[in-house]
Amino acid sequence: MTARLLLVRHGQTVWHTENRYAGISDIALTDTGRQQAEQLAEWAVARSRQQPIGAVVSSPLERARRTAEPAARALGVVPGVHEGLCEADFGWGEGRTIGEMTADDPELVRAFLQDAETGAFPGSEPPTAVAPRVCGALREVAAAHEGRTVLVVAHNTAFRIALCAMLGIPVGRYRLVLPRLDNAAVTEIEVVGDRTALRSLNVPTGTGRAAAGQAPLAAPTAAG
Repeated sequence: MTARLLLVRHGQTVWHTENRYAGISDIALTDTGRQQAEQLAEWAVARSRQQPIGAVVSSPLERARRTAEPAARALGVVPGVHEGLCEADFGWGEGRTIGEMTADDPELVRAFLQDAETGAFPGSEPPTAVAPRVCGALREVAAAHEGRTVLVVAHNTAFRIALCAMLGIPVGRYRLVLPRLDNAAVTEIEVVGDRTALRSLNVPTGTGRAAAGQAPLAAPTAAG
């Protein structure tokens, strides 16, 4: 049976306003991020009237859990946590901006921007390690909720890499193919066994109801 997963990037954090790579660093939401979480909850209730959302699952990092909690509360479900949904570890890049890294090692940054797999930052979790971890988590969530719709709150890079892997796109090109997912925006996929279909991409939730059509992708920004 098919499971529908509503993939949501967490709300805004201080580091994301500064365009810093958050990765596995546990950074709290800003006031704007908390407002985005409440707007997501409104959106989820409106969506659930059309097609019930039976579960809410998030990454273990605080910014994802705090984004998921208002939606779970509004839907009357207990939020779950899956360790496999954690963001990628950016190693040398954690907590830094592209500008700061470029000042230290422009060639290393150039290699990363050209291909995030072959140019992965020192000490980081490369896309080929992130992909099976996050894809496995998403497929486990789907298998546990066959025939249902699940709200899954996690991270920009983790989701983009997983989407590439599940849709047959080379994971090292995730930055070029999917420049970013916006905070609290929804990407919907259908999962049937090892098959995945993309139904919508980066749809905003700030109106409290499903936006018509697909939201445009913005310029690339830091991950997390």
